[in-house]
Amino acid sequence: MTGVSIMTIKEYLSKMKGGAKSPPGIGMFEIIWSWIGSMMGLVICAYLSAKYFEPHDSTLLIGSFGATAVLLYAAIKSPLAQPRNLLGGHIISGLIGVSCQQLFGSVTWVAAPLAVSLAIVAMQITKTLHPPGGATALIAVIGGAKIHNLGFMYAFFPVGTGAFIMLIVALIVNNLSENRKYPEYWL
Repeated sequence: MTGVSIMTIKEYLSKMKGGAKSPPGIGMFEIIWSWIGSMMGLVICAYLSAKYFEPHDSTLLIGSFGATAVLLYAAIKSPLAQPRNLLGGHIISGLIGVSCQQLFGSVTWVAAPLAVSLAIVAMQITKTLHPPGGATALIAVIGGAKIHNLGFMYAFFPVGTGAFIMLIVALIVNNLSENRKYPEYWL
């Protein structure tokens, strides 16, 4: 086969050594701004969820928003943290997760990995890769009756709505400091 070489075991294992230098530490002001942003974004979602949605057997707070907070408030320059990736990645992953749950939900060991894997592929194809989207797809499958009862609304509420709220907070908080700028781009 032309252009294909067979790697030895030694070559393969040597790839696992790494070799790049560890990134520098984060300054205290950056840490404080990350804390403020993540606290505000998640407090707003949690408060609205507890006050208005949970009494009606719904939610505005899902586990994948924890990882989203890391990207939006601590890794603001990352392509994975930009608005297109945030909103598109979560919503697309939510739709795929619900589809897998509805088609294969009785076989969780099929539905769960299929939802995450298809979400990854869809995010790559649409240029909306947002790692917490994998968790969003997984939650659609394993989230229980409260999540399952939402059907495809799950992708828009709580997922899209919560992601949008966190985006608004990111736009406000990340631009308060003269040393921070968010987003890097929209599309």
